[in-house]
Amino acid sequence: MKKNLSFVALSLLFFACQKNDKLTLKPLNLASNGVPTTILAPDSAEIKVVDLMLQKDVTVQNGELYYVQIFMSDATSDVKKLKAEQLEQVKSMPYFSKIIKEEDSGFTYENKVDSTNLSYGFCHVRVQGGKEFIFQTGLIGNFSQADAETMYQAVQPKK
Repeated sequence: MKKNLSFVALSLLFFACQKNDKLTLKPLNLASNGVPTTILAPDSAEIKVVDLMLQKDVTVQNGELYYVQIFMSDATSDVKKLKAEQLEQVKSMPYFSKIIKEEDSGFTYENKVDSTNLSYGFCHVRVQGGKEFIFQTGLIGNFSQADAETMYQAVQPKK
């Protein structure tokens, strides 16, 4: 009996400490929300749309591991210039630490509050059909590097 109780207690402790680091992502077409694009997102993601007249602000969120924010507006520049503007903005944030990965249309980065408090984010830009899209980490949350990379990959255009 004592062995069974110990096994049950250890099993409960093991499962209680598990974090669902793997999200199952599926294509999510946002056209019905006024944003003509498809991203990968968890099935149970909540979508919120705020129409700011000149810009749409769409958030796609599922718990603490997935929070993508999309800004869509009329295109005013090309991808290169748009990415440079976003990069400059991120680098000016008070806790910005470093760029993790940089590509032609986006990047992932690290924020560092102190030596033990790190958070990661991403930004991906796209210009299509006369619209510019800025995909980024949601404004609220503390994401691991793996979380940020998962979201960054989820917003890449599918070929």
